Amino acid sequence: MAQPHAASVAETLATAIAGLGAERLPTALRAMADNLVLDVFGLCLAARGTDYVRAALDGLDGEGRCTVIGHARTCDSAGAALINGIAAHGEDFDDTFEGGPVHAGAVIVPAVLAACEKHNPDGRMALIGIAVGTEVLCRLSLVVPKAVHRAGFHPTAIFGAMGAAAGVGAALGLNAKQIVDALGIAGSMAGGIIEYLAEGAWTKRLHAGWAAQSGIRAALLARQGFVGPRTVFEGVHGLFHGFAHTTQGDYEALTADFGTRWVTDTLAFKPYPCGTMAQPYIDCARRLAARGIKPEDVAEIVCEVAEGTVHRLWEPLADKQRPRNGYAAKFAVPYLLATGFVHGGVGLGAFTEDAIGDREVLALAAKVKYVIDPDNPYPNNYTGHLRATLKNGSVIEERQPHLRGGAQEPLTRQDVTDKFTLNAQHGGWDTTQSDAALQLMATLYNGHIDLSSLRG
Repeated sequence: MAQPHAASVAETLATAIAGLGAERLPTALRAMADNLVLDVFGLCLAARGTDYVRAALDGLDGEGRCTVIGHARTCDSAGAALINGIAAHGEDFDDTFEGGPVHAGAVIVPAVLAACEKHNPDGRMALIGIAVGTEVLCRLSLVVPKAVHRAGFHPTAIFGAMGAAAGVGAALGLNAKQIVDALGIAGSMAGGIIEYLAEGAWTKRLHAGWAAQSGIRAALLARQGFVGPRTVFEGVHGLFHGFAHTTQGDYEALTADFGTRWVTDTLAFKPYPCGTMAQPYIDCARRLAARGIKPEDVAEIVCEVAEGTVHRLWEPLADKQRPRNGYAAKFAVPYLLATGFVHGGVGLGAFTEDAIGDREVLALAAKVKYVIDPDNPYPNNYTGHLRATLKNGSVIEERQPHLRGGAQEPLTRQDVTDKFTLNAQHGGWDTTQSDAALQLMATLYNGHIDLSSLRG
């Protein structure tokens, strides 16, 4: 007789997920889910006219009735999730979980809404799916912090496939065994290298959408009885072995109190459309400029930084001071800091070909250097610092103790709404269209998920 096996990490997690209902979601969590959805809607609209979204949409050969936000064309559920995920993450203006760092909304919202638009007439389940998927994605990033990035992979891509599988599984009402299979299947769909950093390639944008569509495919396969490995997380050839080079981790960070304690409550919404860890440095630069200092007054700026951010945001330093293209500029702190100083902020217009050639910005960026602060709290907290030495010999320091828009200084619902409106305007929508999208939010989960009003 076969001996009973101990519950795997996926089985423990799936049991908790299968027992959840909409009535168990706290009010604050429901509000966060609403903010995520509205933010994603706006981000998709902002990117609707970009070359990378057009290329991705033109590259699909599937048809269906699911909404590609901001476009007349419809796709099957996986295709819609792919394009909406690419668009939502494309301008790096989406939410961040600071402990990861991972981006949840651009993966989970496209996956769950597309799956429900096609496969589930009960819109209330979409809310459960968004909550579950976001929570799984964020918690996975805490099991072995920083290890996935260090191994050369994009955590949003790796953990996103798993979170999307869990979220779609919950939204479609899969039982615990089916959710285990969905997670096991998704483990073989996860992927995403960070070589895009070398030259500002488009593949980071792909990662969120790829994870979203992978989650749908994994959940649908599992629903039909396709079997995945139950030890997908901790197994000797499991997810963490493959993408973090270890099977040793804090798996209770994923499973403990799941459904009763929600880390999703601490998600951060970005004030600037660029790499998250750069944002506090932009705030410091804006405050320095607000003192009345001019770019030509500055001899040198030195920033204290976390060692874990150097390979993405600071090196090679010459490329970060003078980015090769607009996308590379989103991950170049010297350029971003200088843009915030010279122009009083960093908006979507900071990444055009003309903008990245701004001589005044580039002259200041060339003066920006860094030193590693061994006591920097990253990734548990994102801080900013600069020490400016002026040509007259005086030295001025600025510090930002946390990420604006995060748990310590969250954006309000009105802030998120205003961000949506600006993003929709950037994407070419008028006030009437934006107002209709805002009205949709009030009834989104009442019956069948219908996103057709977001087409066009």
